[in-house]
Amino acid sequence: MVRVRSICTVIAVLLGLAVLPAHAAPTLLSQGKPALASSAENGGTPASAAVDGNGDTRWSSEWSAPQWLRVDLGASSAVSRVELDWESAYATAFEIQVSADGDSWQPIRSVTGATGGRQGYDVTGTGRYVRVNATQRANGYGVSLWEFRVYGTQGGVVPGTGVRVTGSQGNWQLTVDGQPWVVKGLTWGPPAADAARYMPELKSLGVNTLRTWGTDASTRPLLDAAAANGLRVINGFWLQPGGGPGSGGCVNYVTDAQYKADVLGQIRQWVTTYKDHPGVLMWNVGNESILGLQNCYSGIELETQRVEYAKYVNEAARAIHAIDTNHPVTNTDAWTGAWVYLKAHAPDLDLYAVNSYGNVCKVRQDWISGGYTKPYILTEAGPAGEWEVPNDANGVPAEPTDVQKRDGYTQAWNCIVGHTGVAFGGTLFHYGTEYDFGAVWFNLTPAGKKRLSFYSVQRAFGGATPANTPPVISSMTVPQTVAAGAPLTIDVAASDPNGDAISWSAAFNSKYVDNSGGLASASVQVNGNRLTTTAPDRLGVWKVYVMAEDGRGNIGIETRSVRVVAPQPSGVNVAQGKPVTASSYQQVGDGAPFPPSNAVDGSGTSRWATDWADPQWLRVDLGAVTTFQHVQLVWEGAFGRAYEIQVSDDGTDFRSVHGTTTGNGGVDSIDVTATGRYVRLHATQRGTGWGYSLYEFGIYRR
Repeated sequence: MVRVRSICTVIAVLLGLAVLPAHAAPTLLSQGKPALASSAENGGTPASAAVDGNGDTRWSSEWSAPQWLRVDLGASSAVSRVELDWESAYATAFEIQVSADGDSWQPIRSVTGATGGRQGYDVTGTGRYVRVNATQRANGYGVSLWEFRVYGTQGGVVPGTGVRVTGSQGNWQLTVDGQPWVVKGLTWGPPAADAARYMPELKSLGVNTLRTWGTDASTRPLLDAAAANGLRVINGFWLQPGGGPGSGGCVNYVTDAQYKADVLGQIRQWVTTYKDHPGVLMWNVGNESILGLQNCYSGIELETQRVEYAKYVNEAARAIHAIDTNHPVTNTDAWTGAWVYLKAHAPDLDLYAVNSYGNVCKVRQDWISGGYTKPYILTEAGPAGEWEVPNDANGVPAEPTDVQKRDGYTQAWNCIVGHTGVAFGGTLFHYGTEYDFGAVWFNLTPAGKKRLSFYSVQRAFGGATPANTPPVISSMTVPQTVAAGAPLTIDVAASDPNGDAISWSAAFNSKYVDNSGGLASASVQVNGNRLTTTAPDRLGVWKVYVMAEDGRGNIGIETRSVRVVAPQPSGVNVAQGKPVTASSYQQVGDGAPFPPSNAVDGSGTSRWATDWADPQWLRVDLGAVTTFQHVQLVWEGAFGRAYEIQVSDDGTDFRSVHGTTTGNGGVDSIDVTATGRYVRLHATQRGTGWGYSLYEFGIYRR
């Protein structure tokens, strides 16, 4: 039996019609068009009944969720409004989605807490197919629609829509669908597949824009989640050599036609794929490559490559504009000097972009001095970087404090938005959950925990007022040097603005020892404002971190460097300066030669290094038969996994006095009483793919 509307429902619809705001008469596109649904309750409630223009027929689904209804508009259309006329079996949560092909869907409106009846939404989206996807039912029935109406412009763009750079010299504005858009953004770090779970936090920050460095098939969930929450994405395309060493490849932009053709093909592919997605803000071709080319070329050739790169960027901009007329194109570099090349050779860019940290407040004057005729955005900014700060007493970059980092974000934002009519805002660096050397320096949420910098960005963007903020570490002191494996004391002072109890932890990083980015947790004893942990076993300059947490998801982090040195054994080093021979030594390479005498010269900075093969040995002639009680091996990174300490009276027949197969490098302190004129380290298994490398071979008589 066909259900009919109640009188109350009719009155509600009429009242709804009476209060609907006036619109610029968009065209009803959906009526009479092919419709498809996830299910139908029975033959009398087909999908087509929701688009037949008859208010007394309806589509109803099976009694489960989710359920969807899809209408085929017949051609790509700019959708500006959607109306849903629910029967009593309505959806309390649903999305309005668009698709170019009927398979991949992008949300243009998400609704929760819906109450049924007549509902209308002004939306912005482009697609041939429009779908209502109901995820939560109001009652035990399915979902049922009297009518599903889609309005817009078929085969065209709704006037005033799209992302535009408008205005004139010094008085520009970025607009989205005709409304001003100041980019309040962050660079994006988590997997795109997890984007939906992070959007509520980003919205609480006041973020409206995210920036990526690459665009491909994995980008869609990020765009979907952004659009569903009113955010937009600056979609990047990576070009070699990128932001400097380690960024991959040294392309020749003069001769490598194949690389340029391949990348341009990829750019065209993904612009075509995503050009109609409501989550797109603009396209960004390249990141720091004009600067990065200095790592590949020099002199006249460097200038030639930079010119050709800029021309290629312009070619990419033209290709994007030919496909997508609704989103601007920019290019990012790490210095404003790159704009000289873009000004001369990339006129098709709509705006410029720059990554700037310690020099961010100089960008405005650089733009003025350069006589530039395009606006710009900031695509990375934050506290001063590792490459910009002075070295500390141990000769490594002095990382800013938590408080200095907090203030660095605020300063960067104020300097950019202060350039009114030219700068459109920016995406600060970095929203990510990484927890390593770089993440502690820059992340707002390392390991998902909020820092002072997180809240400074929230204030700058006008986000929600926080209920609780992190502990503030006001001081941290460590000794300049510490013996390997010895107790390390750290004096700290901190307070929590909300009076929360502070819990402490510590970690070490070996970036300046072996270029590792990881943080290794360290056990720590807390006694008031003094923390005690154990120093690493390997020599070199380490970063030591202390973390203060309040139990509410907030964290304060401070870090200092400490130089780990070999402990000084008691007694006399009878090997120092004595004649020494070895199976081999490295004679060429950076820093070479590394002769065996370096291992007995008493210096902790010179070393003996071998060929990359097993076995290897180092023999010291003590000059006379000598009794000793201790051996110290101070390894460089290339250590011995398996080795023996051997002695001999004649230099020919050796006997073993100590051995191991589980060596792990660092400093090996071996208490062993033995007698001989000759003492030999005989190594049979390397701990790395290199050879063996030893700073010191100390033999002590006590």
